[in-house]
Amino acid sequence: MLIASQLEPTYARTVYPCFDEPAMKATFNIRIVHDPSYVALSNMPAIDVSEMKDENGSLWTITTFNTSLKMSTYITAFVICDFDYVTRTERGNEIRIWARKEAVKNGYVDYALNITGPIFSFLEDLLNISYPLPKTDLVALPDFEAGAMENWGLITFQESSLMYLPSDRLTGRKAMIAITASHEIGHQAYVETFLFFLFKWFGNLVTMNWWNDLWLNEGLASYFEYLGATFVEPKLSLDKIFYDHVVQPILRKDNEIGVRSLSASEDEIKGSLFLASLFDNITYNKGASITWMLSNFLTEKLFIRALHSYLKTFSFSNANQDDLWTHIQMVVDAQDEVQLPASVKKIMDSWTCQNGFPVLTLNLSTGTISQEQFLNKKNENSTDSYNNTWIVPISWMRNGSSQPLLWLDKSSKMFPEMQVSESEYDWILLNINLSGYYRVNYDQLNLKRLARLLENDPKAIPAVSRLQLISDVFALTQFGYTQIESALELTKYLAREDEISIWNMVLLNLVPDNLESTLKNYEVYPLLKKYLLKRMLPIYHYYAGLIRQNVDALEDDYFAQVYLEKLFATACWLGLQDCLDLSSELYAKWMDSPEYNIPSLIERSICCYGVAMGSDKEWNFAWEMYNKTNSTEEDILLYALSCARESWLLYRYLQYGLSDTLFSSNYTSDIILHVVAKDIGQRIAWEFVTENWPLLSERYGKQLPSVVYSAPSKTAQTNLMYLFFQLQVFYNTTLEEDERVATTVLLKSAKFENTKRREHLTKIADWLQKNVDD
Repeated sequence: MLIASQLEPTYARTVYPCFDEPAMKATFNIRIVHDPSYVALSNMPAIDVSEMKDENGSLWTITTFNTSLKMSTYITAFVICDFDYVTRTERGNEIRIWARKEAVKNGYVDYALNITGPIFSFLEDLLNISYPLPKTDLVALPDFEAGAMENWGLITFQESSLMYLPSDRLTGRKAMIAITASHEIGHQAYVETFLFFLFKWFGNLVTMNWWNDLWLNEGLASYFEYLGATFVEPKLSLDKIFYDHVVQPILRKDNEIGVRSLSASEDEIKGSLFLASLFDNITYNKGASITWMLSNFLTEKLFIRALHSYLKTFSFSNANQDDLWTHIQMVVDAQDEVQLPASVKKIMDSWTCQNGFPVLTLNLSTGTISQEQFLNKKNENSTDSYNNTWIVPISWMRNGSSQPLLWLDKSSKMFPEMQVSESEYDWILLNINLSGYYRVNYDQLNLKRLARLLENDPKAIPAVSRLQLISDVFALTQFGYTQIESALELTKYLAREDEISIWNMVLLNLVPDNLESTLKNYEVYPLLKKYLLKRMLPIYHYYAGLIRQNVDALEDDYFAQVYLEKLFATACWLGLQDCLDLSSELYAKWMDSPEYNIPSLIERSICCYGVAMGSDKEWNFAWEMYNKTNSTEEDILLYALSCARESWLLYRYLQYGLSDTLFSSNYTSDIILHVVAKDIGQRIAWEFVTENWPLLSERYGKQLPSVVYSAPSKTAQTNLMYLFFQLQVFYNTTLEEDERVATTVLLKSAKFENTKRREHLTKIADWLQKNVDD
């Protein structure tokens, strides 16, 4: 039995009578009556524990807590549990980490205990604000939908966000615990500003007036969580991990029509259901990205000085984003090092009160930069919809030397200092180290010079700027701003690229996970194989050597832990013999000794190609392990079983999927989709579905047509239109009318997608044909 509260945003009213709004703060006296075998926790320390008997003579414990500080209702909290804890004291603040007894005994929360105190001290020193509570409890909950919550003095976590197991050495778990913990500690100062830990200053000490400024809590917390995490884990690269975790995901999301702005008027935010929708990537990731940009153009020194003033002024009170802008403006006005082109409010409102973000287009011949909202030009509904203009800080370098910050405060502006000479060695790079929240569209002249620079001296461009450059150009290609050839030109240098995060970016764009079978056609695959393998060999052999000889050396390489799977999966998919041999070698080792653990970084690839390179013996072993395994490996083996290259094994697997005794019905569609995604599995899966339609239809009902339609959308066959014809005939003769209409729409969409995809692949094939030997 366990009780834990989660009262944000509007659930305190379900626990006790209150005006449940963030601006209505009060002190709280909490008393909990509970079973004597349990412990009760709340925001403040317990000051009295007594006993009482009820009318039936049963004994109960009463735990009374000290009066709380003045705070909002949604961060009041309580937990009743039979957990154990570990403890330490940091600057007079008692820190306890609570978890299931066996987890504490096994040392699973020791890492969280070791980093929590230093993160508190780091943020206290950085913000020059002392943590106002005498204790902090962190509780690892076995089941917690919110992930983590910054209740003042009683922070709750999903177990996976707080526990670090010895078996997690090579999973990146340590980095994620540090990031999550930092977020919540940050909240302890600003009731809604810092993500998990950071919430203690931003959100708890200073709270937003109303939920329309939720980003002030969560966005600022999300920004500071990375500062705290890289403080306790110095081997994490702050700019790279921030771009990977925060900026990239939101740039992909924030360009869709209808995505809301970061801040809105108070009148627009009404109703509990609407409030719940505000806890999204816009609030967290865009809020953090805008904060990152603000800190960059102000300088961290001025930004922190302004935050200190803001926190001091509004401690135990409420504020809105204009209050923050006012305090930043006061700091800017009191110095003359940083000069802004407009007021802080005018600059920042252009980012928080408008939806989306800009793409800057640079013309090197004239030195002109223009801006427009980044939208999908291939989508007719997205063009000419908006005329948003941002006040954009432009950090830039010329020929490797950093240049003074420039500002674009209108739709187009000429910068004479950005005109280049005719020398091919004269190049310009904008948005250095992702200091601004925008994409950059270079003209062909500069792209050609940057591509040449990368081939000659890739380290002339900082790693995170290389990542950003390649991310931008592929996104511009996808959205119709430039041609795929421009992006491909920037990949020629890759044999000299040793950053696995950059390789991952390229592979995600050239070999998307869901399109591997589409790419494996007679036109593209042999060219792509020759072009990519030639460039992949150096980085592949580096990591393959470590896997074979010293896998523990990768323990502190966070990006290897995250991205090595994609690198190895692509190398094996391209038929690199050493990758196939390594898969067979490690898989055989596992078969000989089932207690052997395949390195978790590449487990999915090794299991897949171990099965693919083997016979029914290897497949049967995977099947045996699937039936014995725990949940963490279940998905890996479910996928690996579809990698067999003998058609009878795939057909048997599909038949197994129909068995109620071997699988629950939830897995049948997963098995079909895994098989249909394999080049030899497409026809097998299609025949299987048509043969077993009555049973599948009975089991899945109207959900099944979408599974069936997936077959042609993933296929690489040249007789694609014939397959579509077969599907249409099948639908017309098998489905009910309402199902037929809906499925025909899906089929039409699949046809369109495939036509566009084949046009895209033809361009890639043409370019590769000309450049494969370079």
